[in-house]
Amino acid sequence: MAKTPAKTKNNKKPGEWENLAKELKSLIPKLDEEGLNFLIEQAQVHLYNMQVDALNETLVKSQERAKTAAAKSAGKKTAKGSAGFSEIKVSESGSSYYIVYKTEWIMFSKEEIVKLVQIAGGQGTDLEIKERLFNWFARERSDLLRSAGIANKFDNKLKTLAGLLKKNFKVRK
Repeated sequence: MAKTPAKTKNNKKPGEWENLAKELKSLIPKLDEEGLNFLIEQAQVHLYNMQVDALNETLVKSQERAKTAAAKSAGKKTAKGSAGFSEIKVSESGSSYYIVYKTEWIMFSKEEIVKLVQIAGGQGTDLEIKERLFNWFARERSDLLRSAGIANKFDNKLKTLAGLLKKNFKVRK
């Protein structure tokens, strides 16, 4: 017999969980083998998704702690530090990111950030990395180039951005 949790992930009371378990148990004898296989597969997928959600929540909290610690240790930003790309922030939902340029927050999707991190962490000289970043922004997100006043691949703001991406994210091989 399964154990009854004190609280489920949705903060339901144990009584609600027990009622749902009883209802599911009463339906089992009415299902054929195919229906039971389907329910088992769905339960496994749901359990996996719950684990992923828990891991994502832990990652977001870790990133917030790391950023808070970095902000405390860095103290006030210097005039030079505030002149360009200064930080990358994660949205509360974790589905989008903001690259901060001066006082402007430029929003990116998770997929875009993954691509930028791959480019910044890729092989090559600084100029090659800056060129790949510039080409990607020119093709996909020219709004960042305009906001930061980046005219070509030789602009050192691209190197600063690449360093910021490498500092905040690790490339998985």
